[in-house]
Formats: sequence, C-alpha cells, structure tokens
Amino acid sequence: MQTHFRADLHSHTICSDGADHPLELIRLAKEAGLQGLSITDHDTIDAYTPELFATAEELGIRLLPGIEISSEQDDSSVHILGYGFDLHSLGLKEFLVEMQKRRRERNLAILQKLALRKIIISEEELNAHATQRTIGRPHIAELMVKKGYVQTMRDAFSYYLREGASCYAPGIKYSPREVIEEIHKANGKAVLAHPHFLKKGSFLRKLLSLPFDGIECYYSLLVKALEIPWLKLAQERGFIATGGSDYHGQFKPNVPLGCSWVGEHTFDLLIQRKEGER
Repeated sequence: MQTHFRADLHSHTICSDGADHPLELIRLAKEAGLQGLSITDHDTIDAYTPELFATAEELGIRLLPGIEISSEQDDSSVHILGYGFDLHSLGLKEFLVEMQKRRRERNLAILQKLALRKIIISEEELNAHATQRTIGRPHIAELMVKKGYVQTMRDAFSYYLREGASCYAPGIKYSPREVIEEIHKANGKAVLAHPHFLKKGSFLRKLLSLPFDGIECYYSLLVKALEIPWLKLAQERGFIATGGSDYHGQFKPNVPLGCSWVGEHTFDLLIQRKEGER
C-alpha cells in the first residue's frame, strides 16, 4: 500500500559527483527501507545499466530513470530534474554528449584560474583521479585537498570554487527552456530542482512561466516550514510535488539516503509515459 511505499527521487553516484557505485546505492536503498529510487546524476544516465535494473528487481526496488541537468538563466545556475524519460532516446544521448563537452571546457577554465594562483592541477591528473564520466568541481576540490593546497573540500569551495569565488567559472549555457524541451522530447517529465535556494521575485516568476511538469517540494533535511510554500505553489499550478535527499554519500555525510521521499502515487505519475513503453 502507498502508506508503506517510500521513494527517494534525488541521489547521485560515482557516475557524477556521488561517492557510491550505482549497484551499492541500490543496496543502500534497500537497507534504508526504501521501495523506490531515482538516480539523478548530473548530465549523465550512465548509471542505468542492465545490471542496475537486474539488481533493483532482485532487491525489490522500483527504479525511476532520472537525471539532473544544469542550465542557466540570467547568469544564475538552475538545475532541472528529468524523470521517466526514454533511456534509449538518441536525441537525449546526443544532447548529453554536448553537455559533457561543455563541462570539460568549464573544468579547463577553472584549472587555468587555479594555476594563476599557483594551484597546479593538470587535466591529466583530474581525469586519472576522477574515473567518473561526469567530472566537476567536487573532483577538483578533492585533488586540491590531496595535493595539500587546502585542508578540506569545504575550504576549496569557499575560497576558490563556489559561485562568486576567485576561481569559479560559469559553465553550462543551455537555458532552462532548452533543457525542458530535451526532457520532453525524450518523453520525460521536467521538474525544477531545489527551488528553495533560487532567487525570488522576477527571476522566479520568469522561471515558473516555463512548461515544468513538477517542482521539488520535499528536499534533503529542510524543515517542513520551508516546504509548505512550494507545496501550495505546486497545488495552485498543477505541478507534481516531488522530493528526495540529494544524497552524495561521503561527499555529503550529514545527508542520509531516504531522509526526504515521496509516495507511490507521485512515483507512478513520474514514470508514466505512452502506453506500452517500458
């Protein structure tokens, strides 16, 4: 019954910036008492292998294909979650290849800025350190710690890598509308990720005018009072109210898998596509 069904719809693996292998994450979901899971790695669907689906079926975990795609509006980052899309969509795969190209260009720009401050990390070092397909700032931060330039990853972000810091480089230039269109073309549903942290006013009004299917109302360890306004907005606009932990494993050690979740009705709404499609 739905009262016993819990699904975490926001999690990351080593395929992007998480610490756990996708198969390990499935096992962790079982241990956490979850019945559903969506792996939403940044700009990649590499986690979704036949072995992953087989392991999930063996453990009784329902999988919802997911992704978290970066976009930019008015020079501010906007993350968009895609759910229930066709994993075999050629259009989506081509789009993600271009995303990876742009991510590499951004990483190189960050490395160049770090070099100007005598923090030397080569692209070869970065690739060797981060065996994942989607390499980003967390992997650069790890190397900064490993090479003794900073004491912690938090220091790396605070002083160098966070938005507005000295070595930050803007990356993805796709607009939210373009990302939503790509998700829809792959028969998926587009959800605005963690809106709690976005700028309000005209920025948010412009964003919410786009054809989203849902909005992430339940997020990580946020208190209920911060969720209520978004639940109200979702109800007013007919959005699907989604939720998840934004689990990254040891990279966010205080955020456990399953600390935020949705029920089976929401899960089913997101996975529904055309009749007969898997």
